[in-house]
Amino acid sequence: MLLLYIIGIRVYILLIRIFSLFNPKAKQFISGRKNVYTQIAQRINPNEKHVWFHFASLGEFEQGRPVLEKLKKLYPAKKIVVTFFSPSGYEIRKNYALADVFYLPIDTQKNADRFIESINPEMAIFTKYEFWHFYFKALKDRGIPLYVISGIFRENQAFFKWYGGFYRNILKAVTYFFVQNQESEKLLKSNGLNNVAVSGDTRFDRVYENAQTPKHLPLIEQFIAGHPTLICGSTWPEDEKLLAALPAKYPDWKFIVAPHEIHTSHIESIEKQFPVGSLRFSVFSAQLEANNAQISDLKSQILIIDNIGMLSALYQYGKVAYIGGGFGAGIHNTLEAAAFGLPVIFGPKYDKFQEAKDLIAIGAAKSISSAAELTNAFNGFADNKNAAEAAKKYVTDKKGATDQIISVITK
Repeated sequence: MLLLYIIGIRVYILLIRIFSLFNPKAKQFISGRKNVYTQIAQRINPNEKHVWFHFASLGEFEQGRPVLEKLKKLYPAKKIVVTFFSPSGYEIRKNYALADVFYLPIDTQKNADRFIESINPEMAIFTKYEFWHFYFKALKDRGIPLYVISGIFRENQAFFKWYGGFYRNILKAVTYFFVQNQESEKLLKSNGLNNVAVSGDTRFDRVYENAQTPKHLPLIEQFIAGHPTLICGSTWPEDEKLLAALPAKYPDWKFIVAPHEIHTSHIESIEKQFPVGSLRFSVFSAQLEANNAQISDLKSQILIIDNIGMLSALYQYGKVAYIGGGFGAGIHNTLEAAAFGLPVIFGPKYDKFQEAKDLIAIGAAKSISSAAELTNAFNGFADNKNAAEAAKKYVTDKKGATDQIISVITK
């Protein structure tokens, strides 16, 4: 099985190299790793101990961020190294002030040994998922504690199949699992992994904190001008097709669309979708700064966010949220909106997300599969104070995972 794993890694790299010829993200994936050891040598003293945090992408970074920042607050002299697997995480957080940030070299025995020797970690903390055989083995062989935080496991994963012995062995390198739910704890314990506790999801701590001190966005306030607003977060084309019919039906509402992908062709496709007209944030911002905004701009009903990084603060200005991704691989972050007391609407593919199921159960979320269902859900939430309060209370009641994790790893 190890041989198949190695072959799989090599095939993956080959495919990424092929895609990099025409896909910008794949190109960043390859180019970002070219000089990673040179970057490490320039910035890291291998004679100093470091705490290593690894995140698959931006979502996992935000999930694990409360633990990182609490650890840094308690021990400000600690050196921290952050790695990302995905360009979408690295490119946005590469200048993060509390850590030295790098791409994670591909999981080979040579890379794992060299990387760990280069950063000299006293512990490693992986958020939610990503289980790399050679990295985990290298940590175990050196006696370096490895923690998985906000972990979540499902019965259909390879770890728990009859053929999953190789993958279960990867899990045996973990010092302690902090998991989100009892199902995950039960699965691990049924496979002899008793070093586990249900701590919950650190995302609740992150989104709660964000909702307490949100970034002020005066341009957004000028745009919405007191109108009730639907915030459409991390949308994909399938979501936007359904959303396009709403503005004409609800002329008193404002609509802010923050798509998951902001490349030019996608922004242009969104503009074509909405028949009542729309305005790009970059254009709106530039016109206001130049004192050249038109009355028609200020009265526009749809604002398209054509940048990355604003979404988590946008929800403070909304009354209802639509979360994208539910017609693809799965919905994006519902908790950021819920923390501000916004009922949420999303597509049908949410079964892997416990918080989505919980929000539906308490009447603070609805899943839709058609334009008619979207309209009904929107009508149900447009002026529903009970749903808003339930969403906010759900997040407040679930926070606390960070302190539980910190209490263990700092021992």
